[in-house]
Amino acid sequence: MITPRPFMVRLRLDKKLIKTEGYVTLLSVLVVGAVGLAITVSLVLLGLGASQSSLSLEKSAQAKSLANACAEQALQEVRNDINFSGSGNLSLTQGSCSFTVANTGSESRLIIASGQAGKAVRKVKLNIDQINPQINILSWQELADF
Repeated sequence: MITPRPFMVRLRLDKKLIKTEGYVTLLSVLVVGAVGLAITVSLVLLGLGASQSSLSLEKSAQAKSLANACAEQALQEVRNDINFSGSGNLSLTQGSCSFTVANTGSESRLIIASGQAGKAVRKVKLNIDQINPQINILSWQELADF
């Protein structure tokens, strides 16, 4: 009977250790790669969300500016013609806006203006109690809805 030599036994044990270490290393690389991919995808999605929020805020600010521009135009119409009541609109490069002037008695007027930039819509309401010698604005407020 031949007895195994100690050198060969060690070689076999070393081969098993090498194969096991290779699987552990491969599995470790896969886990680290999956975690890295998850982090990358999360950062990309967060960046896209931030970009969309930023664009929405910009459009909202533009819509507010348009509503204020139409309110100013309505004030100019009232200044030009004391008896003015009616509506009008403006089209600018950022979007469009419209306004309505209602006579609420004597020199009192109610102005409602709305501005739209993309999907963003902002609205303002003005109350005037005097036109001559100067226009006196009682309130200028932004509205959620009319």
